[in-house]
Amino acid sequence: MEKKIIGRKEEIKTMLGALHSVQPELIAVIGRRRVGKTFLIKQTYGQFLDFELTGLQHTKKPEQLQNFIFAFRNHFPDFEYAEKPNSWLEAFYLLSKALEEKAKTGKMVVFLDELPWLGSKRSEFITGLSWFWNSWAINQPIVVVICGSAASWMIEKVINDRGGLHNRVTRLMEIQPFTLAETEEFLQLRGIPLSRYHIVQLYLTMGGIPMYLDQVKPGLSAVQNIQAICFQRNGYLRNEFDRLFGSLFDNPDRYIEIIRTLAAKRMGMTRQEIIAKSKLNNGGMLSVALNELQQSGFIEAYGSYGKKNRQNLYRLTDAYSLFYLTFIEPLGSNAHADFTKLSDLPHYKSWSGYAFENLCLLHIPQIRKALGISGVFTTISSFLAKADNGLAGAQIDLVIDRNDHSVNLCEIKFSSTDYVLDKSDVTSLENKKRVFQYHTKTKKHLFTTLITTFGVIENVHRSEVDQVVVMDDLFK
Repeated sequence: MEKKIIGRKEEIKTMLGALHSVQPELIAVIGRRRVGKTFLIKQTYGQFLDFELTGLQHTKKPEQLQNFIFAFRNHFPDFEYAEKPNSWLEAFYLLSKALEEKAKTGKMVVFLDELPWLGSKRSEFITGLSWFWNSWAINQPIVVVICGSAASWMIEKVINDRGGLHNRVTRLMEIQPFTLAETEEFLQLRGIPLSRYHIVQLYLTMGGIPMYLDQVKPGLSAVQNIQAICFQRNGYLRNEFDRLFGSLFDNPDRYIEIIRTLAAKRMGMTRQEIIAKSKLNNGGMLSVALNELQQSGFIEAYGSYGKKNRQNLYRLTDAYSLFYLTFIEPLGSNAHADFTKLSDLPHYKSWSGYAFENLCLLHIPQIRKALGISGVFTTISSFLAKADNGLAGAQIDLVIDRNDHSVNLCEIKFSSTDYVLDKSDVTSLENKKRVFQYHTKTKKHLFTTLITTFGVIENVHRSEVDQVVVMDDLFK
């Protein structure tokens, strides 16, 4: 397959800008594991790389330093040195001397990948990196790229470091999963021209993660691909869940417990509900875990309209984690399932509805564009109200509050055909609108908005919906 970068235009612009700037640059790159960070860096900087080092997982300092020596010899085979470094200070000093001797025309580029693995406890790696930047690189024509999947570690130890790296990062890039449009382009580049409905089915299962999408094979439907990738014993995603969290966190059990808890209540949970339903205690450790999961792209916190941050609803938004816990894990290690039959069951259709809600929440810019409000300042929230004063309770997963004195109350429906609005839909929409008005006391005009796959059948109830956003709009 042709190696082409899909999307990432702003990121490439940032990286090339750093390469051609007149100052030394320290670029921090973060993003969910398997999202394509390393590929992007190597494709953009490949011909300019002067040194590259990738950390080893679950490895102590002596082995990491030996790993450094292997990389050093590959990049500087003729550079002579008396002794192997016994510390990261010595290693970075050696690197500085080798780069000086190279006497390169133009900017040097150093790429340090999987930084959290390099900077394990008591490794003193950050001390060595701080010396390298503050005592040497800061006076050189150089770009130093540091990359890690544990986004929270990168933010705490590097970006918000209070020591030698404090305020030293010149550019921060957070690499996001592919959008639907980028997923479509990625698959077409690989000779897989699936319909958009099939692409949505794949996205609901594995999200816009390039490494996962790379497992999709031509000549198979979305359902057939999901069967092969997720349910065959040797399928790439059959056992990815434990590998994924084990590679990101030293003690993954706390994080997995939060993921499991949120997967059990798909409409989202407050912090207090997470505590009540899980085995976790309230306190700083829970705050850290929630923050790290959010920064790593697994969960999102959506503010509740008109309420303070403590009322945030946390949702599990990582498509693969939700699919794994719902369908793959219950099978056990040896059982087999026929997804072609499973996908026709009511349980799957119910799950698809929630997963489609997550997909829509990840495509807010496309929804705003479809509504013609791209140029209007908006805030995004959810809404949750319990029964009160004779009114029923209501939950609205997506509220778009607009600066043009309007609010979109969005109803999200996944369907394999054109959606048919019936009397129960209309009753539900009217109730949500009434409850929202009662609790918020808003004076803004309320638009009811339906987001669905193929559109809405024209019938007597169609006029009860002000706007319809369809699947094709999400691909723009």
